[in-house]
Amino acid sequence: MTAPVVHLWRLLKWGRTLARHGALRGIERDPNAPVAVKRVARLARFGARVPAEPAYADAFEAIGPAAIKLGQTLATRPDLVGEAAAHDLMRLQDRLPPLPFEPIRAAMEKGFGRPLEDLFASIDPVPVGAASIAQVHRAVTTDGRHVAVKVLRPGVETEFLSAIDTYEWAAAQVEAMGGEAQRLRPRLVIDTFKRWTLRELDLRREAASASELAETMRAEPDFVVPKIDWQRSTGKVMTLEWIDGIKLSNREALIAAGHDLPGLAVKLVRAFLRQAISEGFFHADMHQGNLFALPDGRIAAIDFGIMGRIDRRARVWLAEILYGLITGNYRRVAEIHFEAGYVPPHHNVEEFATALRAVGEPMRGLPVKEMSIGMMLDSLFNITRDFDMQTQPHLLLLQKTMVMVEGVATSLDPDVNLWESAAPFVREWIRTELGPETYVADRLIEDLRTLARLPQLVRNIELHFPAPGGAPPSPPLREIQLVRVGGGWRYAVIALAGGALGALAMFAVQ
Repeated sequence: MTAPVVHLWRLLKWGRTLARHGALRGIERDPNAPVAVKRVARLARFGARVPAEPAYADAFEAIGPAAIKLGQTLATRPDLVGEAAAHDLMRLQDRLPPLPFEPIRAAMEKGFGRPLEDLFASIDPVPVGAASIAQVHRAVTTDGRHVAVKVLRPGVETEFLSAIDTYEWAAAQVEAMGGEAQRLRPRLVIDTFKRWTLRELDLRREAASASELAETMRAEPDFVVPKIDWQRSTGKVMTLEWIDGIKLSNREALIAAGHDLPGLAVKLVRAFLRQAISEGFFHADMHQGNLFALPDGRIAAIDFGIMGRIDRRARVWLAEILYGLITGNYRRVAEIHFEAGYVPPHHNVEEFATALRAVGEPMRGLPVKEMSIGMMLDSLFNITRDFDMQTQPHLLLLQKTMVMVEGVATSLDPDVNLWESAAPFVREWIRTELGPETYVADRLIEDLRTLARLPQLVRNIELHFPAPGGAPPSPPLREIQLVRVGGGWRYAVIALAGGALGALAMFAVQ
């Protein structure tokens, strides 16, 4: 277990780096930030030459790979860090300089447990991409297939685990302060970040995600997921089909190749809606660098380290919310928020509906090409505090992806509108999922499952209430008392200092 003084030392170094890049300025201006945290922020920048404009992404890059990954997570939380900071942090894509090929080659052979010549006819020593966790090389297999080989950077697991340990400690100190910090649930933010990172550190999980997405997207033939070469994939190395296409970020090349840009935009929107609403399993990092236009007009995706999942109940709520905002049925959208538990019951449904109307009506009056999901989300974040809405990580990840998809689609076709493209799809899905046929089918399935549980229910009753003369039930296990190990006033001082510096780290980009 890491000592608090180690966490404090790490936070002190990171806080100073953030201060030098102007990333703590938002704390001093935020009326909701605790006074003690503002003082620590001012102290951290003492003597530093702070730039006129905060360089959030540069600050996280300077701290290291784990911070880059945390910055990518915080980019999904504009409610926590602010819109400007979230937009800047989205630049944290493929930013690290690549490692030399020799240590990468050694890592690959260690991962495979055999010489590379047994698996590949050739490997390009110059990577095609390098990020905080891994880098990618192009290769040709011994049977002549062109593939991409993704390799974890040596030693990255140890670095990430130590950093996450400190992030968790800092988040606990911040949340213990209560108030706005507690509502924003920083511990949940770090827990989400930890789950994402641990998943990405096991490339078999990423390969499995790609395989699952490929299966769920069979109904959308215009969206391609590269095939996984399972025989050349391990926990530290993943091999997949090489994608020979043009990045959607290269608009000039797309036009020169004769691609139908508005058509690509519509295909992208439909693919996202299929994933998020129909299947409940979506690619959560659909930025332009991860999307390619293939020669036949299809769209291919890569990098499946961050995936989102939404259960059916949440998808029904989501579809009704989207459709309600599209059609102007704000009362129903408000009711859904209360039914889902997103808004505490002590608030008034009518007041919340009025607040939603203030969000939706300005957009409904705009020309189609000026309507923006990003604008809508910015307005929604502004009312979450008024109605004590707690963070819903799965929805925030989805919202971030929606904004990302809208940005890519509008870069292809400025006149495309996610709302307009979504309306027919969402309407049909709601009719299918909430229509009378589905209601009857759901009731039949639920009743059959209840009947199937009856025998076990009878057995449980007999177990707890045996017939006369039967063996008595086993006594319950004793309660285990949790004991807090304390250390007097010294630990109290450390906890207070840790809380201040932890807040510095977590609210750094607010």
